[in-house]
Amino acid sequence: MKRHLVATALCLTLAAGVVYAAKLNKEQKRLEECGVVMQEVLNIPDNIPHDLLEKAECVIVVPSVKKLAFGIGADYGRGAMVCRTGEHFRGHWGAPAMYALEGGSIGFQIGGEATDLILLVMNGRGMESILSSKVKLGADASVAGGPKGRDASADTDAWMRAEILSYSRSRGVFAGVSLEGSTIRPDDDASEDVYGHPIKAKDIVRGEHVGVPGTGRHLVNALQRSAPINESERASNASSR
Repeated sequence: MKRHLVATALCLTLAAGVVYAAKLNKEQKRLEECGVVMQEVLNIPDNIPHDLLEKAECVIVVPSVKKLAFGIGADYGRGAMVCRTGEHFRGHWGAPAMYALEGGSIGFQIGGEATDLILLVMNGRGMESILSSKVKLGADASVAGGPKGRDASADTDAWMRAEILSYSRSRGVFAGVSLEGSTIRPDDDASEDVYGHPIKAKDIVRGEHVGVPGTGRHLVNALQRSAPINESERASNASSR
């Protein structure tokens, strides 16, 4: 009898999960995928140097960037940006805003494959540029392929030289990647689909009372567990004393 009750409860739980997934729209599912990608990247031993992630003010996750099959090989992807809260980005990770990435030719070393991208926004200049409008990487905001692995953490000035550090993952390979010439912009239509009402990226990131939607909790929680404190702010405060 007890075994039958357990089996019934499990079936009901699985059924509820299926119904929940069926109710999600495309952008909500995309946001959930951003959380899965971020967690998987954080689980890679030779991944983003932890001290760089702790110094980042925002993180952009773009799952499954794809190369168009026509023209000059343009690349495109949709994802989400999460920033730290507070006036000087000293707080916990906040609610996600949806973003779109487009480029004439993103520097993938493995052509034609869908590739996951992670972008670390390292300072306020980069963040304000991306919040405002469509930004051309390398022109409106400086970007560099990010160092990776534990040994790379010794490159302490990498996060000072570039406003954005970029990483890619394809076929299980994780590496820095060139994004110069690509553009990134707020995707407010996608954010509306996620939140259920019109809302702009700046209002999400700057809004003190914007709650994290259920589909964004995996992404935000992964960042909060891995890098809860803004170490660049701590270092800045210490040096000013």
